[in-house]
Amino acid sequence: MRADYIGDRGGYVDYPKDLLEKFYRQMLRIRLCEEAFVAPILAGEVRCPCHLYSGEEAVAVGVCAALTARDYVFGNHRSHGHYLAKGGSMPEMVAEIFCRETGCSRGRGGSMHLIAPEVGMLGSAPIVAGTISLALGAALAASIRQERAVAVAFFGDGATGEGVLYESLNFAALKKLPIIFACENNYYATHMPVRECRVNRDIFEIAVPFGIESRQVDGNDVLTVYEEASQATECCRQGKGPVFLEFLTYRYRGHVGPDDNIQGTHTDIRPQEEVNGWLEKDPILALKNHLLASGISVMELDDVAASVDREVEMAFDFARKSAHPRTEELERYVFA
Repeated sequence: MRADYIGDRGGYVDYPKDLLEKFYRQMLRIRLCEEAFVAPILAGEVRCPCHLYSGEEAVAVGVCAALTARDYVFGNHRSHGHYLAKGGSMPEMVAEIFCRETGCSRGRGGSMHLIAPEVGMLGSAPIVAGTISLALGAALAASIRQERAVAVAFFGDGATGEGVLYESLNFAALKKLPIIFACENNYYATHMPVRECRVNRDIFEIAVPFGIESRQVDGNDVLTVYEEASQATECCRQGKGPVFLEFLTYRYRGHVGPDDNIQGTHTDIRPQEEVNGWLEKDPILALKNHLLASGISVMELDDVAASVDREVEMAFDFARKSAHPRTEELERYVFA
């Protein structure tokens, strides 16, 4: 076996060492950046609502690794991971969350309005299911222009209660559009457990009546996510789309903020044993253990972590030193 390849992983084909290290670095970038927001949020330094992505990193990294710069991604209220995995600038994202002029939305949007069109991240928005139709439009445009580009709509399990999703599924199936419906099922819509708001908890099955290829995926295994997303992407490029992928995953932090701490009140009602069970299935720890078992040294992984730490520190330093938007420009960039 070549030294730059890592061997069979429970049925997986060989993966290049540099690809696995890339996945590890990208997931770590998202995690460490997210966790660095905890103290500023609790201190009131970050004033905008901030939905953290910790625990769900394998989905964003695995899906975006299957895409190219010409492919489109649309996010939701919890999209820091999508933005970073697609190639968005970390300093610009952090500055946006600090509401600074150097942010990716010029400090006007905050945590839930991220955009990096230069790498295909066409925007995130807090309206539940609000960007699904936008991704549908991007897929339609790509189809009309025969670009072979793919659009990805990231949304949570809560969005399955919105009619626009079903309208989009029907239209995408009718036109065989190159779109991947990527549902990140973290089992809670705000504080409502999925078991209390759905008769059928297998969300991927909602696409079946529309004749759409649909699968349920372990969203905490970045290699499984990558393989499924790669197959879905190729399907779309061949004109056989759309594809619906339900990724089973879990957020470690509260719905909004580090622990849903609103005016000192703890509102995260999830059972601690449930949270602990998912912590044991941490996607970053799982890949790290695989890398160590495959011959990657602790020192190599420590070097990656140290490098990411420095990157995060520099991004936060950049944000804190950046200027706030000027009061007299309050209405600048407003459409009407």
